[in-house]
Amino acid sequence: MNASSRPATWQIWLILTAGILSVSTAAIFIRLAFAAVDSADVGFSLVLAASRLTLAALFLLPTWRTLHVTPSSRSALIYSAIAGVFLAVHFAAWITSLAYTSIVASATLVTTNPVWVALISWIWFREKPSWTTSSGIALALVGSLLVAIGGGSDDVGSNPLLGNGLALLGSIAVSFYFLIGREAQQRGLGIGNHVAVAYATAAIVLLPLPFLFSTGYTGYSVQVYLAILLMALFPQLVGHTSFNWAVRWISPTLVTLTILAEPIGASILGMIIFRETPGWTVVLGALVILSGVAVAAVGTRSEGKGE
Repeated sequence: MNASSRPATWQIWLILTAGILSVSTAAIFIRLAFAAVDSADVGFSLVLAASRLTLAALFLLPTWRTLHVTPSSRSALIYSAIAGVFLAVHFAAWITSLAYTSIVASATLVTTNPVWVALISWIWFREKPSWTTSSGIALALVGSLLVAIGGGSDDVGSNPLLGNGLALLGSIAVSFYFLIGREAQQRGLGIGNHVAVAYATAAIVLLPLPFLFSTGYTGYSVQVYLAILLMALFPQLVGHTSFNWAVRWISPTLVTLTILAEPIGASILGMIIFRETPGWTVVLGALVILSGVAVAAVGTRSEGKGE
């Protein structure tokens, strides 16, 4: 990669800002879809996840014309496909979590990515985290426990403990997705080709799953299909693609640190639209998580500067 090919810093952060604003609407669109059906169960959650990724993959069909498979690019394609599998797990878990817990709890737990990125990098790349990073991880885990405990006493959500666990699973899965996706791009795959392969793979994995729960893709109201379309356009194509693009140029931990703004926007929209007011334990836990993740991300950044 030539230094001259690197975008300006302001361009990177402008695109990341657009991505944050876009993904902040995801939980709202999901809840609007849930509100349009009689019951929001696992099957319907999988319909939303699969439809969102399928539409996004279809929008990216033109990028396949620029994909030229060579011996050197095959490994990159494999990494993109594997990233797509983790993306499928992320959406299946996270979207389902919103049927069981509050927007603030789900959005906060699913954005603990920097913690998991640091842990995965420690195990995978043998990059032992610094004392600061370890402290941040511990703090974030304490916050997660507070959210889980507090969520259980809230009126929001039919099964907060299950929902919170699914949100954490979604966070771990998307951490693998970003790290593996960065590897695909570093092996020479362009951002358009990478997300096309990843989104298509995720869609293929998710499409048959609703049928396992006796749920189909037809017969819903216009509100449901409109919500799916908006999810594919904004949180997916604008939001996730901007994050995938950014990890090629800056640290994945710093990219995931910016995602900390998502639960703030999602929670504000949730309070305005759905009048969801979380309990004080959930709010305290969310603040502890955000503080811990920020500390972990700063510690990881300091390590990178010291190399």
